Amino acid sequence: MIMSTCKEEYRNIIAVTNRKLSSRPFLEQMERVCRLQPKAVILREKDLQEEMYEELAVKVIELCKQYQVPCMLHTYLETARKLQHPYIHLPLFLLRENSGKLNDFVEIGCSIHSVEEAEEAQKLGATYLTAGHIYTTDCKKGLPPRGTDFLKEVCSAVTIPVYAIGGIHAGTGQIQEVIKCGASGGCIMSEMMRI
Repeated sequence: MIMSTCKEEYRNIIAVTNRKLSSRPFLEQMERVCRLQPKAVILREKDLQEEMYEELAVKVIELCKQYQVPCMLHTYLETARKLQHPYIHLPLFLLRENSGKLNDFVEIGCSIHSVEEAEEAQKLGATYLTAGHIYTTDCKKGLPPRGTDFLKEVCSAVTIPVYAIGGIHAGTGQIQEVIKCGASGGCIMSEMMRI
């Protein structure tokens, strides 16, 4: 069970949001997540229209600030700029489209799925990567995981921090396993929305 996990372990975990999986009202759930002091939160609610995303982002950023947890906004560059928020996480296609235009961001994350994408994202200015999916996960039903050998290759190919994503569960030894592969930690979505 995740609650029995040592709080130390959360320092190597990026919590990825999905309000549809939340076991209680979303902001209440986010406060529980922030109390664990994860490495960061990626507000990934990309199904929301940008205006609604912005409304939610204002609340989540404030909550994260209270607990001194960095909040990475996801996809919506204009929302991040409007809120003067210096942390953004982008899919690779958006990082490509905005190459050279992201100087107003302190942290730029990028999701990658191959060694070539990892190298490209680093060249385009990403300051950290999420690489996956590493383990079997319900989020990618039917797709075989890329595994820890893939993760080792990605970590060897770049000099920026890499966080494993996909099928990671706290308290199972997986965080320690991905760190041994060279990753800085891992990302967890489903469990973080149910703690």
